[in-house]
Amino acid sequence: MIDPNRIAEDPDLVKAHLRRRQADDAVLADIDRIVEATHKRRGLVAERDDLRARRNALSKEIGQLFKTGKGDEAEAKKAEVQAGNDRIAAIEAQLGTIEAERETLCLGIPNLLDDAVPDGKGEEDNVEVRRWGTVPDQADGESHVEIGTRLGILDLERAAKLSGARFWVLKGPGAKLERALVNFFLDLHTEKHGYTELMVPYLVQDQALVGTGQLPKFGAEMFKLAEPLNGSEGYLIPTAEVPVTNLHREEIVAGESLPYKYTAFTPCFRSEAGSAGRDVRGLIRVHQFHKVELVWVTTPERAAEDHQTLVSDAESGLQALELPYRVMDLCAGDISFGAARCFDLEVWLPSQGFREISSCSHFGDFQARRMSLRYRPVTDGKKAKPKFAHTLNGSGLAVGRTLVAILENYVQADGSLRIPKVLVPYLGGLEVIEPTSGS
Repeated sequence: MIDPNRIAEDPDLVKAHLRRRQADDAVLADIDRIVEATHKRRGLVAERDDLRARRNALSKEIGQLFKTGKGDEAEAKKAEVQAGNDRIAAIEAQLGTIEAERETLCLGIPNLLDDAVPDGKGEEDNVEVRRWGTVPDQADGESHVEIGTRLGILDLERAAKLSGARFWVLKGPGAKLERALVNFFLDLHTEKHGYTELMVPYLVQDQALVGTGQLPKFGAEMFKLAEPLNGSEGYLIPTAEVPVTNLHREEIVAGESLPYKYTAFTPCFRSEAGSAGRDVRGLIRVHQFHKVELVWVTTPERAAEDHQTLVSDAESGLQALELPYRVMDLCAGDISFGAARCFDLEVWLPSQGFREISSCSHFGDFQARRMSLRYRPVTDGKKAKPKFAHTLNGSGLAVGRTLVAILENYVQADGSLRIPKVLVPYLGGLEVIEPTSGS
């Protein structure tokens, strides 16, 4: 969430950021409503504070008047105090309404952009930063669906009997390969990069999703529970970002302890409403998938550098698996709602071309402000006033899409699948998966 006072102080700047994001007129109009609500709030707060000061002064006068026998004057001032109290109560009610409306409006405004974000209207305007690995001139390879089905490790038809479209069943060495990827990514990020591993709930209350920015704007993209979750609306998590980033919600952490670096494996659940086309069949866009997430809580001073480190950490998984990829700097029209800057890692799929496998985002204090996550800086040995932390996250990596990339990049001419060297120890020495005719 953007500080509403900042919006009120410079609404034209905020609107300029929104226009770069290709925001519609309704969002721009909400900025004017936030400004109006903020100014009205300031006027009411000033009036309330003046009334409180007048009440305190009158209270002293009333006591003195009674002591000196001036009861009539004292009663008149008591009546003034009561009238002031009635007005203060009315102001408090107005403030509650205004603040609730303003917060609702602010929660629907996307983040301000980092100055380095390139201009552009959509995906076609994203800027390639670098490539790694050898990429063919064209994407004309066999699909992961055909490869996995022929190998007997992927069963989409039986998955549909269980849950309908956009679910999957992995069998035998396919299931082991998925599990191997999870363990490899967790080991990589904990042992090599120094992340702390977490196991977190897969169900969260609505306030956690408000904190990371999925609610209230993107409720239709998630699975909501029919019954309350410990008294609040509950959801299946769309990503481990939600529970992990909210771990320190409503806390003031010690500045000298930052950055926090967390990694967590979870299933992710998404409704994928409206998605269609080439992603409908297979493992690219499904309702349930696995992901290893990377989350940082850091300070404003080091956040930009930490963001680059996060990107590098995510890249290392692709490099270890020897999967070609490119890094894309997302343009203003394609960047996500909460991100101030984002780099996508796009893995090469021989059947499709480059596809996103990790979005590494810097949120500034956007999420921290929504969840009241602050840290206390220490300057010259003295503790300073708490400040909002900066948060970062990215996939390290999306496991299902990594499996897709392995199937398509490691399939051999005879139809078998070679296992990436780094995963062989995780599969008990298995180096090749042979095609099978089994059920």
